[in-house]
Amino acid sequence: EYEGERNAEGERHGYGKAILPNGDKYEGEYEYGVRSGKGTYRFKNGARYIGEYLENKKHGQGTFFYPDGSKYEGHWVDDQRYGYGKYTYANGDTYTGEWLNGNRHGQGIYVHHDTGTKYIGGWVNGKQEGHAELIHLNHRFKGKFVNGTPVGYGRYIFDIGCEQHGEYIKAEQ
Repeated sequence: EYEGERNAEGERHGYGKAILPNGDKYEGEYEYGVRSGKGTYRFKNGARYIGEYLENKKHGQGTFFYPDGSKYEGHWVDDQRYGYGKYTYANGDTYTGEWLNGNRHGQGIYVHHDTGTKYIGGWVNGKQEGHAELIHLNHRFKGKFVNGTPVGYGRYIFDIGCEQHGEYIKAEQ
C-alpha cells in the first residue's frame, strides 16, 4: 500500500508513505521506486530507523532505535554501522567511536554505566585490541590488549601516586 508521488513511469519517486506486506511502515523520500534520501522506517517489532537511505539501504547519517531500548546514532554504509557513531546499550553502557561492517572497529571509548569504568583504545571486529587505557574508579591500566585481554608490558597507575609495571604472560595450560 503506497500513497505519494510517482514519476512518469509510475515508480515511487519523491515523497511518499508505504505499508509493506510484512507490516513495516516507511515514510520518506524515494527515487525510481526505492527508498533513497531521508526517511523514517518503523519495523513491526518496534524498532525504528530515522535517517538517510540509498537504494533501499541505510546509508549516510541515521539513528536506529532497537526494540530492547538500545540506540545507535551515526554513520551507515550498505545497511551496516560504518564510520563514526555512538551506540547506547539497553543497560546504559555506551560505545563512541569507529565502526566497520556493524562491529566496533578502530579507535573508540566504551563506558560501563554501572561502574564508570572506561576503555579507551583500539578495537578489531568488536573485540578490544591494540594499545589502550582502562580507567577504573581509583586506578588505570595502560597497555596492550589482544582479543579483549591485556598482553605484554603494561602498567597500573593508582590515584594515590604509585605505579606498578609488569608484563602479562599467557599461562600455559
